[in-house]
Amino acid sequence: MLKAFYKYELEAGTDEAGRGCLAGPVTAAAVILPKDFSNDTLNDSKILSSAKRDLLRPIIETNATSFGIAQIFPDEIDKINILNASFLAMHKALDQLKTDPQFIIVDGNRFNPYHNIPHACIVKGDGKYLSIAAASILAKTYRDAYMEKIHLEYPMYNWIKNKGYPTLEHREAIRKYGITKYHRKTFRQLPDQLKLDV
Repeated sequence: MLKAFYKYELEAGTDEAGRGCLAGPVTAAAVILPKDFSNDTLNDSKILSSAKRDLLRPIIETNATSFGIAQIFPDEIDKINILNASFLAMHKALDQLKTDPQFIIVDGNRFNPYHNIPHACIVKGDGKYLSIAAASILAKTYRDAYMEKIHLEYPMYNWIKNKGYPTLEHREAIRKYGITKYHRKTFRQLPDQLKLDV
């Protein structure tokens, strides 16, 4: 069972999705949940099926005290690097909150301070606290929806399935077709060897 709060009742959980991808944006969400919120299904987005994530998204959006979503796209990722892009996406998601939180809890071990609001970094926080889990669901579902949209433009990369992650299939498509405007040019798109020639 995930915990409701780390420290304060008015705290925002934030998380990102897509940091390790070769294509598409890094997407972040920030969520403040009400004191009485509970949901037995809500958990780290990575351990839930896409069907469960899609069911949870409107529940979170309807019940949250406030939430925000932000995406940083490949051109900017290439300029400032993926770590800074992840922090920027989380800051932009926090900017959208209608209520200023007393405290911010962040999934992971690093974060750039946001204004003068105190924060805590929590490793695997999306499996420990409801607000971070909610943020992970929103970040993942919004990013997946974007990747499914651009899949229609470039179906040969099968982003509808791999969502831009460096799967063998995705890398084979890069080898065959090259990269697109949606790829991160500063990322190593192809390893030296995709498979053993034996």
